[in-house]
Amino acid sequence: MRPQRLEDFIGQEHLVGEDGALLPLLTEGRLHSMIFWGEPGVGKTTLARLLANSTDAYFAQLSAVSSGVGDVRKVIDQARLQKRNQKATLLFIDEIHRFNKAQQDALLHAVEEGIIHLVGATTENPSFEVIAPLLSRARVYKFRPLERSHLETLLSRSLLEDEVLATSKVSLNDEAKDALLNLAMGDAREMYNLLERTVERARHLKRDEINLATLETVAAQALSRYDKSGDRHYDTISAFIKCVRNTDPDAAIYWLARMLHAGEDALFIARRLIILASEDIGNANPNALLLARACFDSVHKIGMPEARIILAQTTTYLASSPKSNASYQAIEEALAEVNKGKQYAVPLHLRNAPTGLMKEHGYGDGYLYSHNQEGAVSDMPGLPEELEGTRYYRPTEYGSEAQIKKRLEEIQRIRELRRSKKSSDSDKEGVEK
Repeated sequence: MRPQRLEDFIGQEHLVGEDGALLPLLTEGRLHSMIFWGEPGVGKTTLARLLANSTDAYFAQLSAVSSGVGDVRKVIDQARLQKRNQKATLLFIDEIHRFNKAQQDALLHAVEEGIIHLVGATTENPSFEVIAPLLSRARVYKFRPLERSHLETLLSRSLLEDEVLATSKVSLNDEAKDALLNLAMGDAREMYNLLERTVERARHLKRDEINLATLETVAAQALSRYDKSGDRHYDTISAFIKCVRNTDPDAAIYWLARMLHAGEDALFIARRLIILASEDIGNANPNALLLARACFDSVHKIGMPEARIILAQTTTYLASSPKSNASYQAIEEALAEVNKGKQYAVPLHLRNAPTGLMKEHGYGDGYLYSHNQEGAVSDMPGLPEELEGTRYYRPTEYGSEAQIKKRLEEIQRIRELRRSKKSSDSDKEGVEK
């Protein structure tokens, strides 16, 4: 069912549609090196073949799983011969992220000289998996998962055009068709594979109609697509954290379920919740950090599958909690200043003076013990003189942080009144003198 013509290609309208980035190459017969980045079964290999056909280029294909530097050099040698005959070579490398640095280095010279036009397909982020020199010589095109309407078109086409299905009496009822489209998760290849196995099962049972039960039997062992070290891992935990941050417990629980179903490490999730409790909730609800820490300890002691209940409780609590990133912003702003070189000496009044020599040099002079002051607050400056008046921590009006904000404002008012009184007393004393 792989399309042989561009007009039969389904999906990726942002690449091959009317304003698509790849349409000029397909219609005008031009080539350049490129990286196709996207999930399995979304058309990367098919589009590479269509590019070769549209440019009348020699098409060579390698799989990074089973090929090495020697295979790459053979293709490059063939490409040199093709170039002498005025024919371009398109080298398609599937799963290029599995090539190590030496294997990717072997491509550089040929790509630079235009001996080959490289099209590398990868399911992983090329920023991390493709070496920088090769990445700079190619354009990256992001492929999107196929939409449901795309899969419906492909399914209808297969039922009409596939030699076996077109002559078979086997059909899918609406429930089975709906489930098939959902299970495919934007992957045309997965949809076709599942359809093929289901049809084989129905024919074995001598049934003309594929119902939901038949499909579920075939799909019972299907695994969630989730790579603990790949993009799905990072994308899913990102969605989870952002939904907790956005006070959306329902969405957060869904992404938690996706991770747990895929076998994600429960302790990894618990660690991320501890970070979130400080970064995104902070002093708006100080109990959040305590509960997140208790969650980590409990998950560690209990383990799966019961740990899912503890994670669910903590997730819903944190997601429903008032939010503040004031503490996070405070340390980020302070670090930014330190990184800019604003590293001033500690004021003498803030330094300890454990020896007589240090006292002689002024260590500790001017220190005011706050508990001896009215309101347990002194007027002593805490920042270096160069940064006096700078504010890093700006509490919000959410949750418990509203009380902190009120408390700090009151302290500021007390200090200002003291300064005003001292200034007034000083002026009065000067007049009297």
